[in-house]
Amino acid sequence: MNEQAPPQTQSQTLGADLRSLRKTRGLTLEGTARALDKSVGWLSQVERDISSPRMSDLRQIAELFGVPLSLFFGSHAGPAEEAGLIVRVDHRRTVGVYESGLVETLLSPDLTDDFEVIHSTFQPGSSRAHDTKRETQELAYMVAGKLDIWIDDQPFTVSEGDSFRIRGQSYRWSNPYKHPATAVWVISPPVY
Repeated sequence: MNEQAPPQTQSQTLGADLRSLRKTRGLTLEGTARALDKSVGWLSQVERDISSPRMSDLRQIAELFGVPLSLFFGSHAGPAEEAGLIVRVDHRRTVGVYESGLVETLLSPDLTDDFEVIHSTFQPGSSRAHDTKRETQELAYMVAGKLDIWIDDQPFTVSEGDSFRIRGQSYRWSNPYKHPATAVWVISPPVY
Protein backbone atom coordinates (compact mmCIF):
# COMPACT_ATOMS: atom_id res chain seq x y z
CA MET A 1 0.00 0.00 0.00
CA ASN A 2 1.46 3.35 -1.03
CA GLU A 3 0.73 5.88 1.67
CA GLN A 4 0.00 9.44 0.59
CA ALA A 5 1.65 12.53 2.06
CA PRO A 6 -0.48 14.55 4.48
CA PRO A 7 -2.98 17.03 3.04
CA GLN A 8 -1.90 20.57 2.20
CA THR A 9 -3.16 21.87 5.56
CA GLN A 10 0.30 20.94 6.84
CA SER A 11 2.16 23.90 8.30
CA GLN A 12 4.33 25.79 5.84
CA THR A 13 7.07 25.69 8.47
CA LEU A 14 7.05 21.96 9.18
CA GLY A 15 10.74 21.54 8.41
CA ALA A 16 11.78 24.46 10.61
CA ASP A 17 9.56 23.20 13.42
CA LEU A 18 11.09 19.71 13.19
CA ARG A 19 14.61 21.14 13.22
CA SER A 20 13.76 23.28 16.25
CA LEU A 21 12.24 20.34 18.14
CA ARG A 22 15.28 18.21 17.37
CA LYS A 23 17.72 20.88 18.52
CA THR A 24 15.85 21.75 21.74
CA ARG A 25 16.01 18.08 22.67
CA GLY A 26 19.76 18.04 22.04
CA LEU A 27 19.51 15.51 19.20
CA THR A 28 21.82 15.43 16.21
CA LEU A 29 20.65 14.99 12.64
CA GLU A 30 22.44 11.63 12.56
CA GLY A 31 21.02 10.39 15.86
CA THR A 32 17.48 11.42 14.94
CA ALA A 33 17.71 9.80 11.50
CA ARG A 34 18.97 6.61 13.13
CA ALA A 35 16.12 6.63 15.70
CA LEU A 36 13.61 7.03 12.85
CA ASP A 37 15.37 4.38 10.73
CA LYS A 38 15.79 6.95 7.95
CA SER A 39 18.76 8.38 6.14
CA VAL A 40 20.41 11.63 7.20
CA GLY A 41 19.74 12.94 3.68
CA TRP A 42 16.00 12.24 3.98
CA LEU A 43 15.76 13.99 7.36
CA SER A 44 17.81 16.93 6.10
CA GLN A 45 15.47 17.34 3.12
CA VAL A 46 12.41 17.20 5.40
CA GLU A 47 13.91 19.84 7.70
CA ARG A 48 14.59 22.09 4.69
CA ASP A 49 11.03 21.56 3.36
CA ILE A 50 12.38 19.91 0.21
CA SER A 51 10.64 16.59 0.97
CA SER A 52 7.34 15.93 2.69
CA PRO A 53 7.16 13.11 5.21
CA ARG A 54 4.34 10.59 5.02
CA MET A 55 1.70 10.42 7.71
CA SER A 56 3.39 7.34 9.20
CA ASP A 57 6.68 9.29 9.34
CA LEU A 58 4.97 12.16 11.18
CA ARG A 59 3.48 9.71 13.69
CA GLN A 60 6.94 8.27 14.32
CA ILE A 61 8.48 11.76 14.64
CA ALA A 62 5.74 12.87 17.08
CA GLU A 63 6.38 9.78 19.21
CA LEU A 64 10.15 10.33 19.17
CA PHE A 65 9.82 13.98 20.24
CA GLY A 66 6.96 13.31 22.68
CA VAL A 67 4.57 15.77 21.04
CA PRO A 68 1.01 15.36 19.77
CA LEU A 69 0.64 14.60 16.07
CA SER A 70 -1.70 17.61 15.76
CA LEU A 71 1.30 19.91 16.23
CA PHE A 72 2.37 19.21 12.65
CA PHE A 73 -0.89 20.42 11.14
CA GLY A 74 -2.47 23.79 10.75
CA SER A 75 -3.24 26.19 8.02
CA HIS A 76 -2.45 29.77 7.25
CA ALA A 77 -5.44 31.15 5.44
CA GLY A 78 -4.32 34.76 5.58
CA PRO A 79 -2.34 36.75 3.05
CA ALA A 80 1.15 35.49 2.26
CA GLU A 81 2.71 38.51 3.98
CA GLU A 82 1.19 37.30 7.30
CA ALA A 83 2.91 33.88 7.18
CA GLY A 84 5.30 33.53 10.11
CA LEU A 85 4.09 36.83 11.59
CA ILE A 86 0.36 36.66 12.32
CA VAL A 87 -1.62 33.80 13.87
CA ARG A 88 -5.36 34.29 13.42
CA VAL A 89 -7.56 32.93 16.21
CA ASP A 90 -9.34 30.44 13.94
CA HIS A 91 -6.05 29.12 12.48
CA ARG A 92 -4.11 28.28 15.64
CA ARG A 93 -2.47 24.87 15.72
CA THR A 94 -3.88 22.61 18.40
CA VAL A 95 -0.96 21.15 20.31
CA GLY A 96 -2.99 19.15 22.75
CA VAL A 97 -6.52 18.06 23.54
CA TYR A 98 -6.11 15.90 26.56
CA GLU A 99 -8.47 13.54 28.34
CA SER A 100 -7.57 15.41 31.53
CA GLY A 101 -9.59 18.40 30.29
CA LEU A 102 -6.72 20.58 29.10
CA VAL A 103 -6.90 22.07 25.59
CA GLU A 104 -3.79 23.85 24.27
CA THR A 105 -3.19 25.85 21.11
CA LEU A 106 -0.01 27.41 19.76
CA LEU A 107 -0.05 31.21 19.71
CA SER A 108 3.46 31.38 18.23
CA PRO A 109 3.60 31.31 14.41
CA ASP A 110 6.03 28.35 14.58
CA LEU A 111 8.65 26.75 16.85
CA THR A 112 11.73 28.48 15.45
CA ASP A 113 12.18 30.99 18.30
CA ASP A 114 13.94 30.36 21.60
CA PHE A 115 10.48 30.27 23.20
CA GLU A 116 6.89 29.33 22.41
CA VAL A 117 3.60 30.88 23.50
CA ILE A 118 0.73 28.55 24.37
CA HIS A 119 -2.96 29.25 25.09
CA SER A 120 -4.31 26.75 27.65
CA THR A 121 -7.91 26.15 28.70
CA PHE A 122 -8.45 24.04 31.82
CA GLN A 123 -12.01 22.70 31.85
CA PRO A 124 -14.05 22.68 35.11
CA GLY A 125 -13.38 19.57 37.16
CA SER A 126 -10.18 18.76 35.25
CA SER A 127 -6.81 18.01 36.78
CA ARG A 128 -3.36 16.60 36.19
CA ALA A 129 -2.75 14.39 39.19
CA HIS A 130 0.85 13.47 38.36
CA ASP A 131 3.77 15.87 38.49
CA THR A 132 5.25 17.28 35.29
CA LYS A 133 8.88 18.35 35.29
CA ARG A 134 10.66 19.81 32.27
CA GLU A 135 14.03 21.45 31.77
CA THR A 136 12.38 24.73 30.82
CA GLN A 137 11.63 28.18 32.09
CA GLU A 138 7.91 28.89 31.96
CA LEU A 139 5.76 31.87 32.82
CA ALA A 140 1.97 31.68 32.83
CA TYR A 141 -0.49 34.57 32.95
CA MET A 142 -4.05 33.81 34.04
CA VAL A 143 -6.44 35.35 31.53
CA ALA A 144 -9.64 34.06 33.14
CA GLY A 145 -10.90 31.77 35.86
CA LYS A 146 -9.15 30.22 38.82
CA LEU A 147 -6.67 27.34 39.02
CA ASP A 148 -5.02 25.39 41.82
CA ILE A 149 -1.37 24.65 41.10
CA TRP A 150 1.36 22.87 43.04
CA ILE A 151 4.95 23.91 42.32
CA ASP A 152 7.42 21.51 43.95
CA ASP A 153 4.44 20.35 46.10
CA GLN A 154 3.77 23.87 47.40
CA PRO A 155 0.06 24.67 46.82
CA PHE A 156 -1.18 27.94 45.27
CA THR A 157 -4.47 29.21 43.91
CA VAL A 158 -4.11 31.64 41.01
CA SER A 159 -6.87 33.77 39.50
CA GLU A 160 -7.47 36.11 36.59
CA GLY A 161 -4.63 38.64 36.37
CA ASP A 162 -2.17 36.53 38.39
CA SER A 163 0.97 35.01 36.92
CA PHE A 164 3.40 32.32 38.02
CA ARG A 165 6.83 31.04 37.02
CA ILE A 166 8.24 27.51 36.84
CA ARG A 167 11.99 26.96 36.41
CA GLY A 168 12.66 23.27 35.94
CA GLN A 169 10.42 22.51 38.94
CA SER A 170 7.77 19.84 39.21
CA TYR A 171 4.17 20.99 38.98
CA ARG A 172 0.62 19.72 38.73
CA TRP A 173 -2.72 21.49 38.52
CA SER A 174 -6.45 21.18 39.19
CA ASN A 175 -9.53 23.19 38.26
CA PRO A 176 -12.15 22.17 40.86
CA TYR A 177 -14.14 25.30 40.06
CA LYS A 178 -17.35 25.82 38.04
CA HIS A 179 -15.77 27.81 35.20
CA PRO A 180 -12.93 27.15 32.74
CA ALA A 181 -9.56 28.66 33.59
CA THR A 182 -7.51 30.17 30.75
CA ALA A 183 -3.79 30.89 30.81
CA VAL A 184 -1.18 32.09 28.33
CA TRP A 185 2.24 30.44 28.75
CA VAL A 186 5.67 31.51 27.53
CA ILE A 187 7.95 28.45 27.51
CA SER A 188 11.66 28.35 26.76
CA PRO A 189 12.91 26.30 25.06
CA PRO A 190 9.86 25.15 23.08
CA VAL A 191 8.50 21.77 24.18
CA TYR A 192 5.77 21.21 21.59
